[in-house]
Amino acid sequence: MKLDILAFGAHPDDVELGCAGTILKEISLGKTVGIVDLTRGELGTRGSAEIRDQEANAAAKILGVSARENLEMRDGFFVNDEKHQLEIIKMIRKYQPEIVLCNAIDDRHIDHAKGSKLVSDACFLSGLMKIETVLEGEKQKAWRPKLVYHYIQWKNIEPDFVVDITGFTDKKIESILAYSSQFYDANSEEPESPISSKNFLESLNYRSRDLGRLTGVDHAEGFTVERYLAVNSLGDLI
Repeated sequence: MKLDILAFGAHPDDVELGCAGTILKEISLGKTVGIVDLTRGELGTRGSAEIRDQEANAAAKILGVSARENLEMRDGFFVNDEKHQLEIIKMIRKYQPEIVLCNAIDDRHIDHAKGSKLVSDACFLSGLMKIETVLEGEKQKAWRPKLVYHYIQWKNIEPDFVVDITGFTDKKIESILAYSSQFYDANSEEPESPISSKNFLESLNYRSRDLGRLTGVDHAEGFTVERYLAVNSLGDLI
């Protein structure tokens, strides 16, 4: 299955929090999108890996993605080495995306920056023909995505560009709330975490509104780039 866009997240819910609005918009425009989670989020303060599995499947249905996979790397302890890079390369070669979306380049959770660099490095290596990978008994062909973009997470990183997600924010929040074990619930008896507060949930709306305010739209999501963006003419920027 060839996809237009493949979004990676260190944990289930990273993709929803960082770029669900963009995914929803691209799917509405006819693009095919998949998600690959690196871990099952088993070290999360709330819930369990089994619950997160169910929540990730529910969120995938809300988003309407074409595929979702989990590589079951160790939450908190995966590293950027050959073994883990090869697992990412297999996914890139399997889905052959033109664009890869991945974690923030710097963030509060150590897995986010680690996942960001791991996926970025694997995107380059995936294009090298002399690196051989086999998936389901078949040798894979080399494939390098044309573009790698990093979404923004906990920290307020200054974006290199934003995507207008006006009209898709309600569905984005719905996909996030599919992870009911993780986010604000006044009746929950689970321990508090940085993302379980009411303030965090509300921040998702005011961040997208603020990025929208700065760029003349109602809501936006921000991304950073690894190389300069190129346009055919100045008119493309309007």
